[in-house]
Amino acid sequence: MERLRGSAESTVDEKGRIKVPAKFREPLETAHGSEFFVTSVTGVEILVYPLPVWRVFEEKLAALPFVHRARQKFLERYNTYGQTVSLDGQGRLLIPALLRETSGVGSEVLVLAQADHLKVVDKTRHFAALSAAPITDEDYDDLARAL
Repeated sequence: MERLRGSAESTVDEKGRIKVPAKFREPLETAHGSEFFVTSVTGVEILVYPLPVWRVFEEKLAALPFVHRARQKFLERYNTYGQTVSLDGQGRLLIPALLRETSGVGSEVLVLAQADHLKVVDKTRHFAALSAAPITDEDYDDLARAL
């Protein structure tokens, strides 16, 4: 599958379902099917992983020792907020109720490409966060060194 790029506006309906924009839905469904793992690490950003992509990540986590502290923290957070969901016939995914509550998403959201998965954020809150944390000269310098 080609990497996902860009963003698209979408809405969350009264039942907590998000309409996955066609520009993302079609390549994800073609490459990975219609099952997704919807979760979060922070409770604010909603992460939407195609189930096969999530399973690869899950296997890597499972390979770490049981007593690995970061592994335990990650699993606890991913599983607290996570749920396996399927696209319905209209291309919608149900956002788990707990995650809708903690993320504070309203009806207007922004769906952001993350190469192999999607991030869903409240549109107003996202633009406020971008304004509050502009890219600095140091950020550009760090990127120049990394690239």
